[in-house]
Amino acid sequence: MSEKTAHCPDCGATYEPYDGDTHAYLGASPECWAAFNTVLAREFEDIGYFSVHRLTVDAYTVQHPGDQTDRRAAQSVNIHLTSLYLILEEDRSLSYAAKSLGVLANAFKDKFKPLAPPDPDAYKYTVKDICAAADAAEHQRIVRLWAEDVFQAWTPHHGTAKAYAQLREQQ
Repeated sequence: MSEKTAHCPDCGATYEPYDGDTHAYLGASPECWAAFNTVLAREFEDIGYFSVHRLTVDAYTVQHPGDQTDRRAAQSVNIHLTSLYLILEEDRSLSYAAKSLGVLANAFKDKFKPLAPPDPDAYKYTVKDICAAADAAEHQRIVRLWAEDVFQAWTPHHGTAKAYAQLREQQ
């Protein structure tokens, strides 16, 4: 890595160096965290972009699992992976998946196990690709591809996500 680029340890994307904050327990570099916040701002400013917001948050969170020995990070990855499972495998609505996050977090807060993340090379898409979208339609298309890509990279943990989805139904 040259001095003129910064590398996100979780997703593998490279950026121009940026001296900024990052998330308390997600594994994003400051540069990647800033890119994610740029995408969030775009989504909150335009309903066409916002229509895939649930997928954006889930994909980014799962792709940036941080230190899985941190209870918050483990909880976050488990519930956001379950959200992706509900949307991509069970064809549930984005709003149903969003409501599921709270249900799972409240019901299983201290019971989530750390999940071993894939190597960053497993990803074809990152938030950097979302930043490059020219319009809302392209944004929606790339976010969907990104979410599918992230979910696929976490295949060894699909059984865990399915189990939490089934437990969610019992709540």
